[in-house]
Amino acid sequence: MKRKLSRDMVISALRIGALFGALGMTSHAIAAVTPEEAARLKAELTPMGAEKAGNKAGTIPAWDGGYTKVPAGFKQGDARIDPFAGEKPVASISAKNMDQYADKLSDGVKALMKRSATFRIDVYPTHRTAALPQWAYENTFKNATRCKTKDAGLSIEGCYGGIPFPIPKDGNELMWNHLLSWKGEAHEMLSQVFVVPSDGKPTMASDILDESQYPYWFKDGSLEKFNGDYWAAMVTTYGPPFKAGESLLFRDTVDMGTKGRQAWQYLVGQRRTRKAPTIGYDTPDSVTSGINYFDEAFMFMGGLDRYDWKIVGKKEMYVPYNANRAWLVGQDDLLGPQHLNPDAIRWELHRVWIVEANLGAGKRHAIPKRRLYLDEDTYSAVLSDSWDAQGQLWHTSYSLPMVMPDLPGTVFQSFAIYNLIANNYMIDNYPGGKPYVYRQVKPWPASYFTPDSLAAKGTR
Repeated sequence: MKRKLSRDMVISALRIGALFGALGMTSHAIAAVTPEEAARLKAELTPMGAEKAGNKAGTIPAWDGGYTKVPAGFKQGDARIDPFAGEKPVASISAKNMDQYADKLSDGVKALMKRSATFRIDVYPTHRTAALPQWAYENTFKNATRCKTKDAGLSIEGCYGGIPFPIPKDGNELMWNHLLSWKGEAHEMLSQVFVVPSDGKPTMASDILDESQYPYWFKDGSLEKFNGDYWAAMVTTYGPPFKAGESLLFRDTVDMGTKGRQAWQYLVGQRRTRKAPTIGYDTPDSVTSGINYFDEAFMFMGGLDRYDWKIVGKKEMYVPYNANRAWLVGQDDLLGPQHLNPDAIRWELHRVWIVEANLGAGKRHAIPKRRLYLDEDTYSAVLSDSWDAQGQLWHTSYSLPMVMPDLPGTVFQSFAIYNLIANNYMIDNYPGGKPYVYRQVKPWPASYFTPDSLAAKGTR
């Protein structure tokens, strides 16, 4: 027997539906903070939104403006020095003593220690070197009260030229902070990708030129002029010989929820450019010979739509930081048979946001669960752990943040990914013993990042 709904019952149901709809909008669409909350960016928070004060133990110092001292005579393209080269470790952690420090170690770092007796982390004094130009601080303050997510958190609007969500409220906002983290306006970078299989013998997977620009961060731009593409990149491969001439072009947009990534690939054998919709998500990364997935680059890169993103919290953890030394050593001094040489990697104690990603309902991805650790001062992810469908820890990654006082900023560009099951690893954006070239340049015209431009660069 069907129950007849009265007029009052219908109105009540509609009101409840509207209430829940409003709550959903609050978590995903109405994300800007109040002017009173934004005022914290000029008080107890840094201009980027981190806690300005140090910790009670004194092991994390207060932020004092970052590291902006450019060495005398420095010019773009020069190798960037290690500004803290004379310091000694305050702790050295390995499988022998990891239990003493377990609460400040990620699952992946602990797994690497258990897997290899030679893996350790040397912890140095903490330096909060992160900085932005003054105009970016001003834009960040504006973003606090105007920037919002939309499309259930998959897109953003009202954001430009600064940290989009300096006072983040949910996992999607934090991930947008990561995706739009500061790397300057435009750069060109010469680097190599090395793969170290289970036999411990390094192989160069790619020798590349990366030309990237970030229209979201153009100093002379504005929210009104911004067309939505926050990153455009042209990646040209010069070696090894069998890969020479391969090229990729992609453009990522703040409207990922509706437009998604635009990508093209130059195919050497066909001498033509084709649209490449599979360059993303869990497609094996051709630049790294398929050892990782495209969206594992930089800990995470691309659309947020495959996962539900949740803030787990913020805590003090040991992470790689101010790792300029890693780019100043040669290949033989960095690439070990099972892991990067611990002597070359600097770790520090920093506060990080922990964000967990679980596969969304009806979604598919080879990695059903991920956990990312975002540096509180830059919002760039510095650590990442991934689990397979059986719940087994599978991939663990860490970035190697470099201090670039000429930018100014601390940039997360090079990264290593370890496959704990296959017992191999790779490092991306490494100079291979050559002077590390990460040269800031003037932005290219938008016409440079087009399929026609990609085709014109084809070498064979």
